[in-house]
Amino acid sequence: MRFTCEKTMLVTGLNIAGRTVAQKSSLSVIEGILCKAGQGLSLTGYNMETAITYEIDADVSDMGQCILPAKLFGDIIRRLPEGPVTVVVDENYKVSIRAGYASFTISAESAEDYPELPDVGDGREIYIPQNKLKEMISGTIFAVSENQGRPIHTGVKFEVTNDAITAVAVDGFRLARRTFHPEEGTGREMRFVVPAAGLKEVEKILTDVEDNAAFTLGTKHILFQVGNATLVCRLLEGEFLDWRRVVPSNCPIKMVANVCDLASSVERVGLIVSEKYKSPLRCVFGDQELLMRTSTTIGAAEDRCSLAGDGKELEIGFNVRYLAEALRVIPSEEVTLELTNGLSPIVLTPVDEKEDFAYMVLPVRIKNG
Repeated sequence: MRFTCEKTMLVTGLNIAGRTVAQKSSLSVIEGILCKAGQGLSLTGYNMETAITYEIDADVSDMGQCILPAKLFGDIIRRLPEGPVTVVVDENYKVSIRAGYASFTISAESAEDYPELPDVGDGREIYIPQNKLKEMISGTIFAVSENQGRPIHTGVKFEVTNDAITAVAVDGFRLARRTFHPEEGTGREMRFVVPAAGLKEVEKILTDVEDNAAFTLGTKHILFQVGNATLVCRLLEGEFLDWRRVVPSNCPIKMVANVCDLASSVERVGLIVSEKYKSPLRCVFGDQELLMRTSTTIGAAEDRCSLAGDGKELEIGFNVRYLAEALRVIPSEEVTLELTNGLSPIVLTPVDEKEDFAYMVLPVRIKNG
């Protein structure tokens, strides 16, 4: 096997494909990078749950494949001088690496025992702008459950209809939903749940451009195509929460807040609270304002935030972090706060009809006084 390509492209491919190389495994070959030289060059990392393949333009003079030691090969390539890099692998899997005046010789392995990557078949692709998919993932993934007792909720549920793509995450204490409406529709109906670990890798590959990403649904796996990168991961199985039934509608109290101002107030008051020093955020929704206070053994904090509307002096408690995390990802300048009573959740919804999202946070018990 022999190929030549630019160092910058090789580094990019190693950085992306290397994210899913297994750290420790009884199958030693998946601790390395699968390198294939054919029409171009492809680099693959696969940890038996998620695989990433990155395609690189390369001048291939001898086709072949091998398993390269991920860390050593990556460290060498990153330290090489800028410009073209030539890699030669002989029949004994001795690897020669040259760039400028620098040269290295290392050992590779046969790719014969490398596991076959999951095949999603020839399903129809669904297209979505990269920036929109990235917003959907970042706007929901923080709310997935960490409870392995309900593994279905450790992922994000996607619901595809002809006119919308919706992503939903729940963890028993909060819910996050983002919906994107494609201009031309999808022409498909499908539902599936993607593990958070796989989606985090997709999010890292995505950029803020409007170029399309695509995903293809298989029987047990899903494939994401983002530029030169392809990611395949196993889907989660089980019964996901019927989230539409748990989100309150027609709440009697509706107030409008500036997202930046409210988020700043919540995070200021939350400085007193930590995993070690826990305490609910006590909220009093009054006429045109929200009073927030909390106290722990290390101190007390209070702040006020201007709102539009009358909260009827409703007093309710929330987990500070859950409320702050929801406010942090809201994509608009203003948000509607929908409330019912002190035992019902708060729902954050758009003021602008161009947006389509919902964030729900359940209340926590607060002591009188």
